[in-house]
Amino acid sequence: MIELEIQALALQREGLLIEVGRLAAANGFTLLRQRLAQDHHGTLLSMVVRGSWFKKRALRQALEGCDRLISFELAPAVEGGARAHFAATSKVTSGYVPPPEPAPVPEQDAAPAPAASAEAEVAIAAVPQPAPETERFEELVIRRPAPLPVPTEPAPEPYVELPELAADEAAVEQALAALEQEYPRILPRLQALDRGVQPGARAATLQLAGQRVGAWLFAREYSLDTGLALDAALSALAVPALHAFAEVELQDGRLHIRHSALCAGDGRSGCGFYGGFLEGLLGPALARRNLSVFPVCCRSFGADECVLGML
Repeated sequence: MIELEIQALALQREGLLIEVGRLAAANGFTLLRQRLAQDHHGTLLSMVVRGSWFKKRALRQALEGCDRLISFELAPAVEGGARAHFAATSKVTSGYVPPPEPAPVPEQDAAPAPAASAEAEVAIAAVPQPAPETERFEELVIRRPAPLPVPTEPAPEPYVELPELAADEAAVEQALAALEQEYPRILPRLQALDRGVQPGARAATLQLAGQRVGAWLFAREYSLDTGLALDAALSALAVPALHAFAEVELQDGRLHIRHSALCAGDGRSGCGFYGGFLEGLLGPALARRNLSVFPVCCRSFGADECVLGML
């Protein structure tokens, strides 16, 4: 398995994460993290995915066929840090040098006046002549405004990969102790569970909580619905069940969750709970009895909504 970073430049931001995440998932890669930024050139996308080394060429070909991307780069991910985006505007120092001031034009000597008669010279001398005014030359100084600084994007915070820890089963049991009385008003319990466990155990703990809630709901409401195909199970079970505590819509076999209360804007994704919930709810209802739920994109990483895919 390898981790690859997709850096891409596009003109439009809307739906960009969903489309690129869909291409990565279709070629066998799992989304790890993502980031969107706005630049003078357009929208900058950075997405880190994990998958088989043998599928790297297929992923590159899929990205080359994406009409929305102006350009992209596919390179190994930088572990424990962030790589500068290839299309980001770089800070450029102006090399402008003002031209030298023009040299003053030398004065030309006046042409000698024609000789006059003695009488004319005496007459002119008798009349007092005013003193000649000295010509004054003022130097014109052109002040040019200093060049404006080129705006630059702030450097992204370095990504620190946390160690993966096992789910905190005791915390899950405590959070769901009053599930029968509080369902579907369980979001405050889940948010407290998210904040109370160690950072490395967040994803596994939320997934376990989702599996417990999904299995409990299937046993209470849908125990007679078995042997279903995936599409039928999604529309008949998953969408009505998720509507109890989330705004959800089914599009092209994927669940779109809007304004998820478990996914904040600081990279703390709560999509693991929804994935575990679907596994616990739909697993017993499907004819094939196996389900894989994977996140396509998440609003905690800058997407407009959370999208879950199923295989």
